[in-house]
Amino acid sequence: MDRLAAEAGWSRKRLSARFRSQLGITPKRAAGLVRFDHAAHLLAAGHAAAGVAIERGYVDQSHLHREFRAFTGLTPSAVANAPWLAIDDVAWPAATRPGGPGVARPGSGAGRRPSSEGPQAGGPQARR
Repeated sequence: MDRLAAEAGWSRKRLSARFRSQLGITPKRAAGLVRFDHAAHLLAAGHAAAGVAIERGYVDQSHLHREFRAFTGLTPSAVANAPWLAIDDVAWPAATRPGGPGVARPGSGAGRRPSSEGPQAGGPQARR
């Protein structure tokens, strides 16, 4: 925050006030929401909660759990399996998911081959 204030030529207090007037939340709350969003997508991609907690800057797994409950009223696993948290292939390419390309949450549509490939190209129908 100090670096951003310096770049803008404002005091830290002025930056915080402007941020809140423009977005309606404090910079700390915004940072918490961004961290939550990244953690939720990592969980939805199949990463373990303990690893996500450490990677995203939570003190421990229980800290991650408390923050998820505070933001959504749900546990981290419930959020990870929520249908509204479908993985976006552009924002979360398959290469960044555990297991690499083609790994996707059931029903998300991620990792599916175009239907024009069909069974001869090793598409989903060929595995049935």
